[in-house]
Amino acid sequence: MSLEALNQRVERDLSYLNFGGPDWVRPFRHPEGHVYDAVIVGGGQSGLGIAFGLLKERISNILVIDENPEGSEGPWDTYARMYTLRTPKQLTSIDLGIPSLTFRSWWTAQYGEKAWDEMDKIPRKEWMNYLRWYRKVLQLPVRNEVTLKLIEPEESGIHRLQIEGKGAPASFLLARKVILATGIQGGGEWHVPNMITEKLPSSLYAHASSLYDAAALKGKKVGILGGGASAFDNANHILANGAAEAHVFVRSEGLKRINPIRQMEVSGMIERYHALADPDKYAVMSHFFKYNQPPTNDVFNRASSWSGFRLHTGSPWLDVEAAADGAVVTTPHGKFVFDFLIISTGLISDPALRPELRLVEPYIARWRDYYKAPEKMANPFIDAHPYLSPEFAFLGRDEKGEQLLHGLFSFNYAALISCGLSASALSGMRFAIPKIVKGIADQLFLDDRSEILQDFYDYHEVEFTGQWPRKESLLPAAQN
Repeated sequence: MSLEALNQRVERDLSYLNFGGPDWVRPFRHPEGHVYDAVIVGGGQSGLGIAFGLLKERISNILVIDENPEGSEGPWDTYARMYTLRTPKQLTSIDLGIPSLTFRSWWTAQYGEKAWDEMDKIPRKEWMNYLRWYRKVLQLPVRNEVTLKLIEPEESGIHRLQIEGKGAPASFLLARKVILATGIQGGGEWHVPNMITEKLPSSLYAHASSLYDAAALKGKKVGILGGGASAFDNANHILANGAAEAHVFVRSEGLKRINPIRQMEVSGMIERYHALADPDKYAVMSHFFKYNQPPTNDVFNRASSWSGFRLHTGSPWLDVEAAADGAVVTTPHGKFVFDFLIISTGLISDPALRPELRLVEPYIARWRDYYKAPEKMANPFIDAHPYLSPEFAFLGRDEKGEQLLHGLFSFNYAALISCGLSASALSGMRFAIPKIVKGIADQLFLDDRSEILQDFYDYHEVEFTGQWPRKESLLPAAQN
């Protein structure tokens, strides 16, 4: 099958599902202009999948905005530095149950089934190419190089989105529902320890998930803090670009060896997580954070094969300082001098860190508002996560908060504690997207409940036109 033939198959499959039928949502009038039923912030895999899900529900008055140029949405062509995805290739995600929209269909249409069988994991850049195709074949309404600056709730029940676009003055969009499909960092910010930010100039370090010039590190000696998968991805990346040495420092005495995601994928934990009570959710995620995601075997083997690779276990960074020849790192095993540092210490999820939420952040319920964990398990990082509905909706701390936050959804990594491994993990996409789509559609329906029900009660269009008794039945009965 060719890619052109696959495109035709997608069109046919969707036609069999009556995709593109008439919208059922009532238009919302506003004196300042058009009101979208939903604006999705983020045009990566999450945003595209949600857009398709809404279109399947006959909600087409939507818009996806993304701050990046077309074709560069998400991390895959920017700060993601792994060679392949970490998830098993057979897992489905944003196809939403349509076989012709799977990565496998796209791949085999071009390279054949044999190439699929021979593939171990999906190449990262090919995944990005698949997302570009997905957006194009579904004709999803995406507007690129648009940045959300601020969400302003209005009394009318809509949200005014202050935006900035390339080469254009600040403007706004009006939306009934706003979905923050903003990826791993979209619920907070990447974390760099204060010890580093306070003692070193920014020219000496970068977070592992930021954009930095790997070519400028050619011949350099680089220290990497962190033992998770991204630390080894970055070690591979800079060594492949000519760095002389990459030293990975891990606090523990050994590397993590268990990936809890693999167990969650087959145990029902991902798809049924929402059914757990709060104490179980808290306990599950506390356990999850103990392991997080270790490097895959292929990534570790590739990194350790470089002559310039060094691994330091049992080596937390006790101190850092700037020196004439770079940065000095102190560990329990002595001091090390590096030309540059890469910080692979993850992220912090907290709505207070998001500037676009500054008007509503004080009203957003956190986990600490709903559940007090046992002292031995309590974790302030978990407590700061927003407490969301099973459909990813923000919840308020009080009645005013409920009103202001109505229509706002958080489909990013900040949803982890409330909704499980879903919004920023391919393993959970096929379960999570239908949940948030249902939540959005249900809200739109209930917002217009009075008018919709009145239309139902007023409906008197005649459908049955048969006559009874039939005319011939009125003729005199035949005489015996």
